Amino acid sequence: MKKKAVLRGLLGFPLGIAIGYVLSILISLSWGDGFYYPCVPAFEEAMGSQINAVLVQTLLSGVIGTAFAASSVIWEIDHWSIAKQTGIYFLITSIVMMPAAYINNWMEHSVTGFLSYFGIFAGIFIAIWATQYFMWKRKIDKMNKKLK
Repeated sequence: MKKKAVLRGLLGFPLGIAIGYVLSILISLSWGDGFYYPCVPAFEEAMGSQINAVLVQTLLSGVIGTAFAASSVIWEIDHWSIAKQTGIYFLITSIVMMPAAYINNWMEHSVTGFLSYFGIFAGIFIAIWATQYFMWKRKIDKMNKKLK
């Protein structure tokens, strides 16, 4: 299990960077007025330069990818309930995502900003979880029908 988590984490690092890069392109297309913004301008200012901000954001995107990928082994622990798997996976990913989002200025640096970002994160998590749950439930139901 540990070896699997490490291997997934290693794959998750470049995947997290790639996802972060694609998101920066999508955000720039939506709000960039024809310009590419690799980072939040306030983060660039706080880091002293655009390259410093991009380096830190890239590293943290990789860390986020590592956390999501490595902790996915939780879903394979059969003796845990789905509630326990979900809770622990959510806790691990939140513990990594929230500080990274704060550092990268992806959220307003206030209690309201934190709670708002956390709410969005939780909402996306729930939507993806529910989609996966019902997709697998349907596949399992089909397999059970074939066995009968």
